[in-house]
Amino acid sequence: MMGEQPIFTTRAHVFQIDPTTKKNWVPASKQAVTVSYFYDSTRNSYRIISVDGSKVIINSTITPNMNFTKTSQKFGQWADSRANTVFGLGFASEQQLSKFAEKFQEVKEAAKLAREKSQERMETSSDQSESGRETPSGINQASSINGTDDEKISFGPDSEELKIENERLKSAVEQSKKCETELQALKESNARLQDALEEAQLNGESWKSQITQCQEENNQLRSKISELELQCKEVNLEKERNAQLTLRIQELEADLQDKQQELENLCKQAEIIPQLMAECENITAKLQAAELKNRALGEQMELLQGELEGSQQKQRNMKTELKKLMDALDGKIDELHDVRQGISKLGVDN
Repeated sequence: MMGEQPIFTTRAHVFQIDPTTKKNWVPASKQAVTVSYFYDSTRNSYRIISVDGSKVIINSTITPNMNFTKTSQKFGQWADSRANTVFGLGFASEQQLSKFAEKFQEVKEAAKLAREKSQERMETSSDQSESGRETPSGINQASSINGTDDEKISFGPDSEELKIENERLKSAVEQSKKCETELQALKESNARLQDALEEAQLNGESWKSQITQCQEENNQLRSKISELELQCKEVNLEKERNAQLTLRIQELEADLQDKQQELENLCKQAEIIPQLMAECENITAKLQAAELKNRALGEQMELLQGELEGSQQKQRNMKTELKKLMDALDGKIDELHDVRQGISKLGVDN
């Protein structure tokens, strides 16, 4: 693990194929978990690893024979012959699935290149071992022909190199045997996976029917959601109306309180009404008495007015008589004046 480093990370729901039926998916995680690609620089290998808590639910080494298949817009799967199972991943979006599939193809090509390089190394080592085997035979022939011990001794370092190469070849042969066993196991697992894939393809139609059913259910749910949204809008309108009604009720309650206050004031004033009625009766009595007095005063005024008119008539009569007297007096005065003038004239004459 020291040489392994994560090169890509995403989140998805993890599933495994049912080992008994090889048809149904069994959820390996209760919720979306982290799924990562790891690269081991020492072994030059790639792995997909996912851990749910303390449990490792995916530990799949990627080989060139693996294929990642998209079975829906958000679901993909691949078969692991070493683990003898099929892994499935459910993503939250189609974009995440596409990125994971592209990374799978990239890692697969890298694993293929790594295997080809290792095979080339094995072939070069085998070629070197064959050439090494031919060299000691020529040496033996030369030594047998010449037959001198010095010449045999001179070929000693080459024999040591050949031993080292033989040991390398033995290790390479052992590795090739291991590879053959692994290839045989891979072939068997590939055959099993091929059967599983065939069964999965057969079940694809049922999955498609289930998907169509799910789509129909989704459409129904969407229609229900739209209906619920309309109902929510109506509920919001009703809430607004209720709010307006509550405000109106509050205003009416305030008006009612004002009216009640006015009514209480009127009731208090109604308690004072008998006193006011008594006062009004007293005032009416006083008014009647005043009216009687006014009538008496009116009669007296009429009498006085008649007397005043009579006195005025008397004054007019007296004025006319006085005028006549004044006129007569003026005549008399004129006559006296004439008499005086006549007397004065007589005196002057005398």
